[in-house]
Amino acid sequence: MSRILIIGGHGKVALHLTPLLAGRGDEVTSVIRKPEQEQEIAGLGARPVVADVQSMDTGQIAELLRGQDAVVWSAGAGGASAVATYAIDRDSAIRSMDAAKQAGVDRYVMVSYLRARAGHGVATDDPFYPYIESKKAADEHLRGSGLDYTILAPDVLSLDEPTGRIDRVIVPADRTTVPRADVAAVAAAVLTDPTTIGRTIGFRAGDTPIAEAIHG
Repeated sequence: MSRILIIGGHGKVALHLTPLLAGRGDEVTSVIRKPEQEQEIAGLGARPVVADVQSMDTGQIAELLRGQDAVVWSAGAGGASAVATYAIDRDSAIRSMDAAKQAGVDRYVMVSYLRARAGHGVATDDPFYPYIESKKAADEHLRGSGLDYTILAPDVLSLDEPTGRIDRVIVPADRTTVPRADVAAVAAAVLTDPTTIGRTIGFRAGDTPIAEAIHG
């Protein structure tokens, strides 16, 4: 059993991830922003904690994380303004990494995006630019953090039914999709596979069983 804290616990990926972790016996803490979400989160098997990491400094987040074995970042502005996107997807994410280091929580899993990399090609005046730049900056900070990280880099998320199978993607080409529930299954799998530490795993929906696809 591991003690795992999810930041962004009411997001669509996290809502799939929580019962996967709880169902296998992990002790799950789910950080949410709204008290009215507590009952739903508890029903999935997690301990809900109402906190707004966007308004917390590094030390406050470190206290939130202390005593955990792993952190999963699954929070995001969800298409809000550019200001909110930079504040949450970049700045708050980076503070959470620094906080994990401060709290002695070495294992950190980031739910990112396949195309959030140098040379992504998104124009500065594109509404998508703040998101992809924020994810790129957060990923770069995580790689240099000294944490035992894994960056999950799925392509476009869908609401399709999960298949339990993905294909790895090294160099993005045509836009593809992957079910959010399969992204959650990948997050659950990497937490028990030490070969995924220090790696960025790009993937899309595919034909390879998840445990096989992620193994280094």
